[in-house]
Amino acid sequence: MFKRVLIANRGEIAVRIIRACREMGIESVAVFSDVDRRALHVRKSDHAYHIGPATASESYLNIDKILDVAKRSGAEAIHPGYGFLSENAGFAKSCRDAGVKFIGPTPESMEMMGSKTRARQNMKKAGVPFVPGSEKGMEYEATEKMAAEIGYPVMLKAAAGGGGKGMRLVHKPEDLRSAFENARSESKRAFGDDEVYIEKAIVNPRHIEMQVFGDEHGNVVYLGERECSVQRRHQKVLEEAPSPIVDADMRRRMGEVAVRVAKAANYQNAGTVEFLVDQQNNFYFLEMNTRLQVEHPVTEFVTGLDLVHLQLRVAAGEPLPFRQEDITLRGHAIECRVYAEDPDNNFFPSPGQITRLISPSGPGIRRDSGMYEGWTVPIEYDPLLAKLVGYGETRAQAIQRLERALYEYFVGGIKTNISLFRRILKDPDFRAGNIDTGFLERLLATKITEHNPQHELIATIAAGIFATIDPKATFPGGDGLPAPANGDAAPEPSNWRRIGRVEGMRAR
Repeated sequence: MFKRVLIANRGEIAVRIIRACREMGIESVAVFSDVDRRALHVRKSDHAYHIGPATASESYLNIDKILDVAKRSGAEAIHPGYGFLSENAGFAKSCRDAGVKFIGPTPESMEMMGSKTRARQNMKKAGVPFVPGSEKGMEYEATEKMAAEIGYPVMLKAAAGGGGKGMRLVHKPEDLRSAFENARSESKRAFGDDEVYIEKAIVNPRHIEMQVFGDEHGNVVYLGERECSVQRRHQKVLEEAPSPIVDADMRRRMGEVAVRVAKAANYQNAGTVEFLVDQQNNFYFLEMNTRLQVEHPVTEFVTGLDLVHLQLRVAAGEPLPFRQEDITLRGHAIECRVYAEDPDNNFFPSPGQITRLISPSGPGIRRDSGMYEGWTVPIEYDPLLAKLVGYGETRAQAIQRLERALYEYFVGGIKTNISLFRRILKDPDFRAGNIDTGFLERLLATKITEHNPQHELIATIAAGIFATIDPKATFPGGDGLPAPANGDAAPEPSNWRRIGRVEGMRAR
């Protein structure tokens, strides 16, 4: 087993990996940019190294700097987390050339599955079902011809894409050219590659993915599915395991196809095979993510396995400690991705200092977080702050526990999307499992008409409590007084004002 591992990432996933390392007796090495000097992953790690300015290309995406830190720190392996360099085959090859173990698949597997068009070509050879469309990028005239052949609506996708970038849904021929040009332009900006391919758009599909795991001895297993249909602009917002519509037979068939995909790529370590599922529960290969997924905690809950522990053990050359028949799913888990953004203002980013933080806990609740009270959320990176997961014996119990936890959660000083999850969990269609990739957009298009008179009372009491605890954090001048215009320090609140406010709250 490794003695020291470098985590080439930041935020909650870096903290998650650091915890796994500590449990296994492995020293952790963190890297950080200028704006992350006070980040939680830096505080939690055993060693930390500065790698450059806030711009990702000069820090977290700079392969030479990260490998230099690995050499100076004596790290034997590098865990890329997700995002940044996690699916960069060049980085994985550079690690191998430098004699540092990359905790993930081989560069060859990543190259095979990293391009969606190349993956489609290889999966066709392996007999894997996928959505009708092109197997390579095409110029506009060929794209127009294929669109007419497979029929509208069609989906244009970036071959090197991910996260919804370079994707365009086209409903009619007259919109194809502008969508094609926009998709190519966005793909070029996001990935440095303007290859775009076309496929038949499945109307109201579900997005279901299968977790797979392979070792270096040829063993590959599937660990159950995750329902990822609650999305906004092709980006996942809420995930759960297992899927409400997948029964044992469908799970077995999807799992066997996912294993076939992984074996065709000679895949090692953690990976995810994604499928689109139509309204008749037919499933089609979409793509493979060659890394640990953001939503891996829901799989950990229902399988009882620690996927990061497994990643480290497999990377160290150990065989998988179980066979396919040993895997059983128990209970239900749902994950909410908590972002620093304002759902009431078109999801506008909300960086800034966290002035107050109250974290949920209790039975069946897990919180993977990269934030703490007093920390300043930077604007330079993805706004994911934390993942809140609820687990129960049934889906209904998981929803109940998660609802309770969301009402316990408070993040002051910035906006978050916590209120959005309360709305999702209360929705009758979500509770019934009637969801698809258009569910959230439809929900957001409806106005909130419910009015609860208790909300005003709760808000008043909460404001009073926070003002009593620390008036300066709530009011500009402390004790509710306006800040002095001359720049002098605000007056200290008097005791009679504080006591009067507390008594006033009691009177309500």
